[in-house]
Formats: sequence, structure tokens, C-alpha cells
Amino acid sequence: MDIGAHVSSAGGLVPALDRGAAIGADVIQIFTQSPRMWRSPAHPPEVLAAYREAQAAHERVHATYCHATYLVNLAAADEELYAKSCRCLVENLVAASAIGASGVVLHVGSHRGAGLDAVLGQVRDAVVRALDDAAELLGSTPCRLLLENAAGAGGTVGRSFEELAAIIDAAGGDPRLGVCLDTQHLWASGVDYSSLAGADETVATLERTVGLERLGCIHLNDSKVPLGANRDRHENLGEGEIGETALACLLGHPSIGRVPAILEVPGGGDGPRADDIDVARRILADGLSMRAGGPAAASPPPAVPARRSGGRAARA
Repeated sequence: MDIGAHVSSAGGLVPALDRGAAIGADVIQIFTQSPRMWRSPAHPPEVLAAYREAQAAHERVHATYCHATYLVNLAAADEELYAKSCRCLVENLVAASAIGASGVVLHVGSHRGAGLDAVLGQVRDAVVRALDDAAELLGSTPCRLLLENAAGAGGTVGRSFEELAAIIDAAGGDPRLGVCLDTQHLWASGVDYSSLAGADETVATLERTVGLERLGCIHLNDSKVPLGANRDRHENLGEGEIGETALACLLGHPSIGRVPAILEVPGGGDGPRADDIDVARRILADGLSMRAGGPAAASPPPAVPARRSGGRAARA
């Protein structure tokens, strides 16, 4: 399994590759525009082409994922917001595809209490139309659109694998659609994978609903909030409510090892660091050892000191 991290693309896209390499990442995730502004990606064609070439030639980082703008809400009742969201998603898909990204991760949005059934049609229309429009602008098939599971706050769409599957089914099983599994969101939505049996059931549910072939990447995060808290609050690995052992139970599952695990942790305040990547690799190794019946399967790893004020030691 490749281990990666979300890194800043400030100052230009190409330097993001070296930022990832500097912390030991195999893959990176970036924003192609401000995550909290509607302003369209403003990268000229030569910059997009330069990134694509630099990515193809990079010695360390061999894949890029993009995260769509947080403002997108495909379940919005407001017609203007819905239209802006659809347009923004097309722009994100076009920019990501132009740099050779492996996928665009999307928070679907919130129906604000209306219920999934009430918005399923408009969400379906939005994702299919965005992929079609991006393909027309690019003259080729865009990168995959990866719907991310939500933590379950308010009326967020995608709070379960069943909801993500409903969107894909409504879109006719469009092969251009996939999913991103966020470990913190999964925990906050009430899914307990803190044992090998729990992790097995989680992966089995993903396979039964969405299909493992649609899993495009994993967001590897610990949680500031407890199981079932329904809040999106990331924490450094081993310093939160999930802990290293639970993350190892899931990360070591043999059916998900083909996709990269991308850190979106706070680090020291500026995002993932080299030591966060190291912790992720240790968690993966522990998970693989558990699955192989090694020492990690018999007892949890010892607690490690919190790396910053207020953090928690690892726990199952």
C-alpha cells in the first residue's frame, strides 16, 4: 500500500510534488483552487502540462489526487448554489484531469434534513453531467470522481456506504464513479472497526454495497471525537479516539491494499509531516502482521507518547 499526504499547492502546482517527496510520501493530494472560494482554477495550459510531465518523471511521488472545493453542494435546494456547485465540479474535474490526477475526491454536500430520497435525482444528474461536460471539454475521459463518505453531521449525503451506493446505482453504475473511504468520517458515523472482526465486517459491507473495485483511495486520519459523534474532526494518527490498533485492523485488510492511504492530519499545524508518514507506515506494518498472525495479532502495540499538547496515546 502506498502512503501519501495532502500537501499545499501554494506558489504553484509543481512544487507540491517536492513537498510530498520531502516528507516521504508515495502519493499526494492537492487542491487545484482555493478550497473555500468559488474562484475557478486559474492555471494556464502550460502549467498544467508542466505538472503532468513532472509527475510522470518524478522519482518519489508517482500519483496525484485532487480534492474538490468544500463549497460544492450537489444536494442544495437553492438553485443558484446548485448551479455554482455543478459548474465548480466540472472545473475541478477538468483541471485535475489535465494534470494527470488519478481522481477527484468530492464531499457530495448536504440535503439539510430533506432526506436522501428527496435529492438523489439532482445529485445523480449533477455527477453524470459534470463527468460528461468535463469529457467534452477535455476531448477525453476525465479522471474518476471519488465520492467520499461523510461523518454524518446534519443532513450530509454519504454518511453510509449504502448512501454512496444509492448515488452510484442512480447514475446507472457509471464506471467513472468511485469512492474515497475516510477513516475518521467512518468512525464518527458510528462504524466500529477496532477489531479484526469489525474491520472485516466494514470491508464486507463496502464490498456488498459499493463494490471494492470502486474504492479509489483512503483518507487515513485519527479522530478528535468519539465513535458515532457525527462530526468531521481529524487528529494525528495515534493521538485520537480511534488509535493505532483500530487503524491497523482496517489498514491491514488484504482487500484494500491496492489503493493509497492519504493523510489529512493536522501535523504540527501545517498538515502532515515526515513523522506522520512514518507512523502511518508503522500502523500498516502492524496491520499486516495482525493479518499474518504475528505478534501484533496477540496484543496491541504499546502506547506511544502524544506528539503534541493535548494528544492521546495510541489505544484500541
